[in-house]
Amino acid sequence: MAIFRKLAAGPIAVHELASKLPVTRPAVSQHLKVLKAAGLVTDTRSGTRRLYQLNPEGVARLRAHFDQLWTQAMSAFQAVAEAPRNHRPQKTIRKRR
Repeated sequence: MAIFRKLAAGPIAVHELASKLPVTRPAVSQHLKVLKAAGLVTDTRSGTRRLYQLNPEGVARLRAHFDQLWTQAMSAFQAVAEAPRNHRPQKTIRKRR
């Protein structure tokens, strides 16, 4: 999340990003690799450096995914909350042995 937040401020090189975090440069590179593979980050070459930034399309897809999960969770909650009391799932209490 810290890397994601730093990238939200705009394009940044790995060494600059690593200098602002309590992890090593190789660790930051690994995280960026995962974020890039997930489509959340893009990189561009600027001279001898690579600048990383958030991919707006990837972030939009991630948000849509979370919105869908949230909608499903709220619908399930509403269904349970509005169900007659005698039709609600009962919490089972397990006896300790």
